[in-house]
Amino acid sequence: MKTSRPADADVRGERPFGGAVVTRTADSTRTFGRTLRLGFRSTAYLIVDIARGRFPMREAIVQGWFFISVSAVPAVLVALPLGVVIAVQVGSMTDNVGANSMAGAVGGMGVMQQIAPLAAALLIGGAGGSAISADLASRTIREEIDALRTLGIDPQRRLVSPRILAMVVVAPMLSVLIILMSILASFAVASLGQGVAPGSYWLSFGSFASTTDLIVCLFKAAVFGYVVAIISSQRGLEAKGGPKGVADSVNAAVVLSIIACMVVNLFITQVVLMFVPMRFL
Repeated sequence: MKTSRPADADVRGERPFGGAVVTRTADSTRTFGRTLRLGFRSTAYLIVDIARGRFPMREAIVQGWFFISVSAVPAVLVALPLGVVIAVQVGSMTDNVGANSMAGAVGGMGVMQQIAPLAAALLIGGAGGSAISADLASRTIREEIDALRTLGIDPQRRLVSPRILAMVVVAPMLSVLIILMSILASFAVASLGQGVAPGSYWLSFGSFASTTDLIVCLFKAAVFGYVVAIISSQRGLEAKGGPKGVADSVNAAVVLSIIACMVVNLFITQVVLMFVPMRFL
């Protein structure tokens, strides 16, 4: 007896599993392509407008101050526990091998190379990225973006480019704040709670932590800020479906931004280790 799918399957628009996978893959590829196009065009507008003196710097300053206001306090609150945890873990390890004087080196290298930029990525992705996506998605739902296009104003030039510049500037500042607070917390725990001499702590930190580590940290943070701004802007400009669409765009922007930053961090770390080997002496 010949079997067939239920009669109402086609009405509901159900697809076989393989077809659904192909459709999702194609949709994801197109979305990735639109995100790349948005990034290239917005970056080109940013460079050209700055060179011509037509860049909306006021908008960039307002957005940058907003990002700082929503991220600075969380950065401190995140950095202090991280510094304490690093000091406890590193102090236990160095105490077992009789190398308490190396606590500053191990803690400083870990914070500068990985923890600070990743913590900054989480903060800007959760606070800054959600703010960008919510703002642009609300404008899209209210048809303000369409109104700008009708007036001959490119939303990517007027809205996206200033947010990119603001995020690229704010992210390294947050990473520096995280480094400072983490190192101070780690030093306080190591010197007051673990008996590490303050001089040996700073001496080992200065011997192992280099300017290259700081430059790589700032570069990573700037790249993370750029990635977060592009992804959040893309999700906001393509929001649809009313208030639910705004919420969906914010959720997608936060999740995708953090995942993208993790992947980019892995790539940058591998490239840096290829050209700048880790120093042990």
